[in-house]
Amino acid sequence: MKRLLAPLTSLRLTVTLLALGIAVVFFGTLAQTEDGLYVAQSRYFRSWFSTWSPHDPSLKWIIVPLPGGYLLGTSLLVNLIAAHLVRFKFAWKKTGIILSHLGIIVLLVGQLATDMFAHESRISFAEGEWRNYSEDFQETELVFLSDLPDPAMNSVVAIPDSLLKIGEEIRTEPLPFTIRVKEWMPNSDPTFQPPMMQRTNTPQTSLGIGRSFTFRSVKETRKMDDKNIPSALLELVATNGTSLGTWAISEWAGESDLQRTARRFWVRAFSGAGTDEQLQDALPEYYPMTARIYQQLIVPQSVTVGGRSYSFTLRPRRYYQPFSIKLLQTKHETYAGTSTAADPEGIPKHFQSRVLVDHPRDGKREADIYMNNPLRYAGLTFFQYQMGQDEAAANRGTSTLQVVKNPSWLTPYLGCVLVALGLLVQFGIHLNGFLRKPRA
Repeated sequence: MKRLLAPLTSLRLTVTLLALGIAVVFFGTLAQTEDGLYVAQSRYFRSWFSTWSPHDPSLKWIIVPLPGGYLLGTSLLVNLIAAHLVRFKFAWKKTGIILSHLGIIVLLVGQLATDMFAHESRISFAEGEWRNYSEDFQETELVFLSDLPDPAMNSVVAIPDSLLKIGEEIRTEPLPFTIRVKEWMPNSDPTFQPPMMQRTNTPQTSLGIGRSFTFRSVKETRKMDDKNIPSALLELVATNGTSLGTWAISEWAGESDLQRTARRFWVRAFSGAGTDEQLQDALPEYYPMTARIYQQLIVPQSVTVGGRSYSFTLRPRRYYQPFSIKLLQTKHETYAGTSTAADPEGIPKHFQSRVLVDHPRDGKREADIYMNNPLRYAGLTFFQYQMGQDEAAANRGTSTLQVVKNPSWLTPYLGCVLVALGLLVQFGIHLNGFLRKPRA
């Protein structure tokens, strides 16, 4: 057994893995300039293998193969455990070293578990609204809701966006039709087609919002504060092969938080505003018109098959919870004198949300969520993320909470405690031996 494990215990292997880790961090940091934080994390740190190439098209022939973060972390873990099994023999004088190494093992395992099982989502609501679900920051889903006289009999079919590929045919037992993906746009912009233009221009689809809006594909964004807003063109086909029509679906229509973004996008398009200052000047004139346009965008779309109606939309992926949370009150304070034309709200000083949590088993409780004071409940952590004003109601605050589910959130604390305890124990052992030596 020792002979088999000997190559894995090499100190040279440890140094090599640490050097490769430095290289991965270096190239991953370079990639963030173009790929953005989320893509760089997934590609270089949350993977087993990766490659790096310069973003300059003329230098694309340069390819640097790299190990992924998962491979490096797992290899370091195996190296450390193998070294203990082969080299270290338990003795009280080595208790501190063993505790410190155990803490490092806990840190490595905890980080791997965090990357594999933790996920982040958000809850967006206005004062007085309830939510029993959170929404993913990046992933979307195509949702079909069947409408029946008895709401308890309604069913929801959710299809992840990873299946929405051009030319793909999706069949699922609860739906009496096949979904054909004619076009998929990972990021898109909506263009409004007024009625007079609909007579001269061919609509993008024959039914639904595609008759009034054209969705065009745009370059995917990599910025931290921006979001890719996907759209797709779908054809629904009955079981007998008859086409039920073609529809356009878009997250522009399925996510209410995009209302402000969509309306400002149209204000820029209609007014020609290029700078933020010009946009602020054009808002009072064009904003009422964009409100009417947005109402046409979010009109529900549905198809009727066999006397049963199915409404559908493209929305952020949802994570439902066994409890509900209500936003009672928001407190939004900014530093005086920091508002500008580009940023009318100014620099934030204090965000606070007062919420009511209602669980059928545990009852109700109120809590305040603000900076450095999250709410921990039912294995979830709620952080204050964003705050604003409801577009449809004056003096009605809105809040966005970041929801983090991390089953291994305690492992970093445990690992650091073990490392610190090991160092103290080892220092104490050596200090005790030094003090017990006879003086000259």
